Amino acid sequence: MAGESTLSWGTQGNTQARAACPQPCLFVVLVRDKPGACSSRHLLTGLDTVFVGRARAHGYSRQKIDGQHALSLGFPDRWISSQHARLVRSFDKWVLEDSGSRNGTLVNGARVQRMALADGDWIEVGHVFLLFRESVAWWEEDLPDLDSTRLAPPTRALATLIPSLDRLFCLLQQVAGSQVTVMIRGETGTGKELVAQAVHGLSKRSGSFIPVNCGALSDTLLQSELFGYRKGAFSGATTDRLGLVRSADGGTLFLDEIGDLPLDSQVAFLRVLQENQVTPVGASLPVSVNFRTCAATHRDLDDLVKAGQFRNDLLARLSGFSVHLPALRERKEDLGILIGSIVSRLVADGKAQPAISAEAARALLAYSWPLNIRELEKCLATALVIADQGRIGIEHLPDSVRGLPEPGSPATEGAVAPSSSSVPKDERRRQMLLVLLKEHKGNLSSISRMIGKAPAQIRRWLKRYGIDAEKFREPKKSIF
Repeated sequence: MAGESTLSWGTQGNTQARAACPQPCLFVVLVRDKPGACSSRHLLTGLDTVFVGRARAHGYSRQKIDGQHALSLGFPDRWISSQHARLVRSFDKWVLEDSGSRNGTLVNGARVQRMALADGDWIEVGHVFLLFRESVAWWEEDLPDLDSTRLAPPTRALATLIPSLDRLFCLLQQVAGSQVTVMIRGETGTGKELVAQAVHGLSKRSGSFIPVNCGALSDTLLQSELFGYRKGAFSGATTDRLGLVRSADGGTLFLDEIGDLPLDSQVAFLRVLQENQVTPVGASLPVSVNFRTCAATHRDLDDLVKAGQFRNDLLARLSGFSVHLPALRERKEDLGILIGSIVSRLVADGKAQPAISAEAARALLAYSWPLNIRELEKCLATALVIADQGRIGIEHLPDSVRGLPEPGSPATEGAVAPSSSSVPKDERRRQMLLVLLKEHKGNLSSISRMIGKAPAQIRRWLKRYGIDAEKFREPKKSIF
């Protein structure tokens, strides 16, 4: 099977297109043997069935079978049966069914025979992890099937399978060649500086990319650090110094964490942005500079303005094109692409990317990544060192990612730590049970038929996780 369409960067359609409509999608996020190599996105609207099975090569195809519209996903994985599983549309729900596979089908780490999917469910077949999304912002001109190998972004920082984020990055590419100021918002660690570097690269400006940590600028050093100084301007000024602003002449000045800039220092920045001139310490005349401004912050600048902690005129000067980078927990669809990109940069030259064990993959996908891409990169860098560039196992991941309490925390005092693989699996099973209890209104027999487990086993799980099924059952109606 093979995809029928190819994609070049920026061909996702006219940026003036009509508004998006929410649509169900299936994402192939991670193949454990080749992290990041086989990620893809597939629109489910208009389909009746999705077949998942083994094939000679990774690919997909759409066809009409007996009047039914079907999508076939194939993977060259010997752990996947030729007819492994299928997704069937049932009214407004998508139901996953195992097709009698030898190694079974898992949802959120638990083996199932048949199960109605909920938004964010992880499907595991062989060494492949898929993510079901019930509602994805979708535009009419977006391709129904998109393979990450056909993405051609100008930099890895702008690679994504999420339609809304892809459109934003396409607009950013158009803006990059202009003088428009770019404001990048997002939580710490979401890759704001990487996007700023991408803007600089796309701008084709001949000068340098100069980052400025605004939170580290003190009032006493502001003038000399930013604007430079003349020889002899003060004790210790033995040579002329350009300063950060003049170093960015012809290039890009990146104001990182602009929301942390002291209020008194904001006036100096405002003057520079307004006049494109700086006066070095010890000089009598200003010097003209030509730079592109990019700024980034994890704080809400509008709230800071209302609180009197940020100048409204400076915010207006910085407010050109705004980019909001989602937290990693909000873009799990791209986790495989990000893992593959990070690992490829970290592995030794000439070596293939290492595989990831099932337990490690489940932990990586289940973790919420509070520190975002930066935390993911540190996690993988450490894991590769401990694994000595070999397969990454659950034992190579930090305790936080494995779901274990931090050493010395109250949860660990006087307690015996569970096995490294049981905690993530237990948590996913617990979440699955909560979803099923809500969907089936506490009916254990119905849940038993859905996942192919005996009612006694389900009751043992409920007792183990302290879940009261009675709370999910509808109250009996009075006959009076």
